[in-house]
Amino acid sequence: MFSAIARIFRTPDLRRKIGFTLAIIAIYRLGSNVPAPFVNFPNVEECLAATSGTDGLLGLVNLFSGGALLQLSIFALGVMPYITATIITQLLRVVIPHFEALHKEGQAGQARLTQYTRYLTIALALLQSTTLVTVARSGQLFGTTDLAACQQLLTNDVWWAQLLIIMTMTAGTGLIMWFAELVTERGIGNGMSLLIFTSIAATFPGAMGLIWQTRGFEVFLLVLAVGIVVMGLVVFVEQSQRRIPVQYAKRMVGRRTYGGTNTYIPIKVNMAGVIPVIFASSLLYLPALIAQFNTPQDGSAPAPWVAWISANFTTGNSPIYMAAYFLLIIGFTYFYVAITFNPVEVADNMKKYGGFIPGIRAGRPTAEYLDYVLTRITLPGSLYLGLIALIPLIALATVGANQNFPFGGASILIIVGVGLETVKQIDAQLQQRHYEGLLR
Repeated sequence: MFSAIARIFRTPDLRRKIGFTLAIIAIYRLGSNVPAPFVNFPNVEECLAATSGTDGLLGLVNLFSGGALLQLSIFALGVMPYITATIITQLLRVVIPHFEALHKEGQAGQARLTQYTRYLTIALALLQSTTLVTVARSGQLFGTTDLAACQQLLTNDVWWAQLLIIMTMTAGTGLIMWFAELVTERGIGNGMSLLIFTSIAATFPGAMGLIWQTRGFEVFLLVLAVGIVVMGLVVFVEQSQRRIPVQYAKRMVGRRTYGGTNTYIPIKVNMAGVIPVIFASSLLYLPALIAQFNTPQDGSAPAPWVAWISANFTTGNSPIYMAAYFLLIIGFTYFYVAITFNPVEVADNMKKYGGFIPGIRAGRPTAEYLDYVLTRITLPGSLYLGLIALIPLIALATVGANQNFPFGGASILIIVGVGLETVKQIDAQLQQRHYEGLLR
């Protein structure tokens, strides 16, 4: 493996691509620590040091931004607007026939969908930056705290100063999107995925250091050992797939014979990726948001339903929260897999090109068989996602970590998934140059 890594840096083209990718990542991390204009950065630092951040949806966005959200930096929104826009575009293919037609047009249609995603990203960035500035101005960014510094996060809260902050954060999102496309075209790996990977990896030392300071070195070593085991299990499941054999009949076109090959349809155990975890986190944030708006500001006792929501849905150590989180992830996994994988479309394409599954008739029986396999393989995948997502909540209740605990939830899924994909691309680049790859 070390000799393969040495060959990477001895290959000029591959060395240039990796250097370009690392340069973009360095600029991205630099921008994540540059505060936006009119932000009282000393007060922000004091609030960050005195509180454990925030949980729920804001905690997830802060995780994907590498901590830039709570620092109110120029890259505060991170990649979250682009992720949300991509998910919305995929979901709209189900309800808007024009989007589905563009998806089937090939490269030209994909380019149009990508352009729509960019426009939607800017619109969502504008909306999210406005919400973030409003929350920061009201002093609720770090939750209910008595620190005076958390009530004065902006040095100037006039309308034009707020507008400048909103425009700066929106422009930062556009710049991040451009960085990601540059990495995809001229670097190694998927640019947006690598930026997400970088953001999550940047929070890793802080989360582990917090466990060391609060629980001691023995608990730190125990958490590290458990994390290595969990990472190995995640790699095993992420690489697991059910291969459905497919045969193509021979066809004579003139004097040439086409087809007659054997291949397979790979159906992964976790086809939904990290999307169900994001959906469930976003949906569970809504009750806490409703309760927050209905909490009396004069210090009087809230309504019983508000108190119940505050006790069970504002922190992740509640059994009711964990159960709802687990069940929502299972439901969203089935929902997202049903949207992204269409057995009828796959069966029709196979029939069009003379392909069939051995022992299964082409057409409708093939679609029913694929749906049968997909439904049953999604069950262990959804349970796996639910258990992985519960690890940060269990760590929150046992070792005092926050919901951005690095060895579970969206963190471990993204780190492992992006890491495996990037290594595969580097391995393919090495094998193209007749070198022995990283993977054996």
